[in-house]
Parts: sequence; structure tokens; C-alpha cells
Amino acid sequence: MRILITNDDGINAPGLEVLTEIAHQVAGPQGEVWTVAPAFEQSGVGHCISYTHPTMIAQMGERRFAAEGSPADCVLAGLHDVMTDTPPDLILSGVNRGNNAAENTLYSGTIGAAMEGALQGVPAIALSQFYGPDNAQTEDPFEVARIHGAKTVKTLLDKGTWGGEGYQMFYNVNFPPVPAAAHKGVMLTHQGLRRTVKFGVEPHIAPNGRRFLWIKGGAQGEHTGEGSDAGANIDGYTSVTPMRADLTDHAALADLRAALGDVIA
Repeated sequence: MRILITNDDGINAPGLEVLTEIAHQVAGPQGEVWTVAPAFEQSGVGHCISYTHPTMIAQMGERRFAAEGSPADCVLAGLHDVMTDTPPDLILSGVNRGNNAAENTLYSGTIGAAMEGALQGVPAIALSQFYGPDNAQTEDPFEVARIHGAKTVKTLLDKGTWGGEGYQMFYNVNFPPVPAAAHKGVMLTHQGLRRTVKFGVEPHIAPNGRRFLWIKGGAQGEHTGEGSDAGANIDGYTSVTPMRADLTDHAALADLRAALGDVIA
């Protein structure tokens, strides 16, 4: 098996080292793991692509490349340049430093890379490690991902739903903010919503007198309900959420058709 890995924390991020370990376990002794990751941190860029300017790419080692672009750019570079003659069987993105559950999913470059993989027709999984008071200051905050990551990926490859018509499915995996000994298992979930948490800005005046805004998030410990990703993570479970790039609200569309018909006058 050939696996392409990327992330949004950058080529030197510790989570990418964890993902490399996971990918080698999944690929097996005869497999190949190729890395195309951002040269610099790209957190929060979502599914952005560098459509209006070129992306420089440099080889850092055997099957290891850094690209001055977004995670989605890295997937495009991997598929259509680096691995064009030997395309990957699987794309893994992560392991992100911090959760990509609930509303974070919509901002995440980690998710953006997996989404681009799915749009390109390649099975893709995003993996993120939730940080919290029980694991953030431990010797290995990625312990749960490191121990349970490969098994989770293998299970999805063996038993998950892949392919189909239209937008391809990909998976969002979040490991809980607990030590490995407190990990309770894996749970299928839907995307949650932290109703009291919103992104905002914090103004600062630079030494030169210019005004700058820092984007800031909120507390991540809010439980998002039973059956949701962040809720499962806070309860000690790894969450697995099936996703597609289709943003249509199909339930609302059906209701609107019933009320208005297919054509709105």
C-alpha cells in the first residue's frame, strides 16, 4: 500500500511524526509512505488552495517534500506531481495538534486536505488529537493517537464505506483528551456544535503604532451532546465521523420543495 500523508501544522510538527508511525504500520513492511506537508504552519486555512499564485515545493529527504502552500495544495502536489506515476492508495492528514471536532471542522486545514483527497477520488482520513487538562502537559500528548491510530485506520479501510456516486466520503477521526489508559474505545458520531463558543478577534497595538487583530477561539471543553464528536471525545472516546464535501441541507431542500416546488416564482 502507498500512503500520502500531510498536515496543517507544518513539516516539522510532532503530530506529523506520529502520523508517519501510524502510516508505516498501516502500509506494512512492503508499503510506501510519502510525505508532502506545508513548509510552514497552515492551521485554520480550511480547504483553501493557492489558486492565484504558485506553490514552491522542495524535497527534504526520501519520499519527503515540503510545499509553501496549504494542506489541500499539498494533496494536489502529491497526487499530480510527486506521486503522479505511482498514485497513493490512501491519504492521511494530521495528526493535528488539537481537536477538529464540532465547528472546528469547518476551519481546519487538516480536514481540508482529507476533503481534497476525497474530491480527487482517493480514500482519505483526517486524524486529530484533542488537547485538554488531562493530557496537554503530559510527556506525550499524542499518546492515544500513537497507540490507537493505526488500528482505527485499518478498521475504517476494512469495514468503512468508500466510493459511491457524487461526492466521495472521507472520515474525520478525533482522539480524546485523556491518557491512553483512560481511553474508552471508538464511537461513530455526527458533527457537534459548541453553542457558546465562537471565534472572535483581540486587538493589539504594535510598537510602531499600527493596529492588529489576533483571531482567537474559545474554550473547547463544552460537551456537544450524546452521539456527537466533541461530546464523545470529552467522554473519553475516539470519534469517527463520516463526511462529504456536499454542503446541501437535504432535509431543508425537501421541505422547501414541498412548500414552494422546484421553481420559486
